[in-house]
Amino acid sequence: MSRLFSPLALRDVTFKNRIFVSPMCQYSSDDGLPTDWHLVHLGSRAVGGAAMVMVEATAITPEGRISPWDSGIWSDAHADAFMRITDFIRRNHCVPGVQLAHAGRKASTDVPWRGGKVLPAGRHPLAWEPLAPSPIPFHPDDPPPREMTRGDIDRLVADFSAAARRAARGGFEVVEVHAAHGYLLHEFLSPLSNHRTDEYGGSFEDRTRLLLRVATEVRAAWPARWPVFVRLSCTDWVEGGWDLEQSVRLAILLKEVGVDLIDCSSGGLVPGAKIPVAPGYQVPFAFEIKHKARIATGAVGLITDAHQAEQIVAQDKADALLLARAFLRNPYWPLHAAKVLEADIPWPDQYARARG
Repeated sequence: MSRLFSPLALRDVTFKNRIFVSPMCQYSSDDGLPTDWHLVHLGSRAVGGAAMVMVEATAITPEGRISPWDSGIWSDAHADAFMRITDFIRRNHCVPGVQLAHAGRKASTDVPWRGGKVLPAGRHPLAWEPLAPSPIPFHPDDPPPREMTRGDIDRLVADFSAAARRAARGGFEVVEVHAAHGYLLHEFLSPLSNHRTDEYGGSFEDRTRLLLRVATEVRAAWPARWPVFVRLSCTDWVEGGWDLEQSVRLAILLKEVGVDLIDCSSGGLVPGAKIPVAPGYQVPFAFEIKHKARIATGAVGLITDAHQAEQIVAQDKADALLLARAFLRNPYWPLHAAKVLEADIPWPDQYARARG
């Protein structure tokens, strides 16, 4: 039997296999609201056999967006707009998930296909002033972000909690707290971007304080029967930055506050980091955290081949795989992987005539 196509249970949610659609920014929202693009993009991956489809980084406030065209969930109207998408995903035997995010100092940028440059506040009609733990820009020539006050931090925690409640209203069954890729919560974790001298900066305990507060409040706001994930950048790939050892320590603490799975990515905090990109290059992070912190993990990063994916799960290196570009190339990746692995899984009735 294929381990890749075996079920995975987390709390009261049973995923039909170990293949999840990773959150991927689409830069196609209208004032944070999902559009027909999202219905087709996300729905096709559910039809294609994924066990979970996770919506892209979805901002908890307007200022938390990476770009003005990002997904958002800062109002009940946003939650309600997701209902037709989550309903479609669920009706196709797939679990709907959403990644809750705040972009921090990497906010207020243009879309990647126009260069992704910062949209300066006051000089662009859709721009705003980014927030960060310290007034250190992502690129040296970017405008510095505004350093968050303690009041800002308290509001941020409340905004994550409110976003989790709205996600439940919107029909999601998994929430993931985004603490990776150089966005706000990751910025607090790393000493490269966090130069604070109060209780939110300095020591490991103080740099992790905000994420632990957010995770605790999200867990309290989220239905107990459904899982909470946290995405971490397990290393900055830079000397003196956040690293795997700290990630393991943090994963232990996150498990204690009720987090169910660590989604193990890396990088994104600083430009120019030397990353040894290769097939499965981030899988060792999932393995280390899974076995040292004794928590479920998701592996990511250049996982493209069915046999490669099967081996990762079968060798207990991770509990699930979150695929991104593989799903952009082929929305039906699980159906084709099952054929390669000789796993007998159902196809949508409408597509059954194409099953070879």
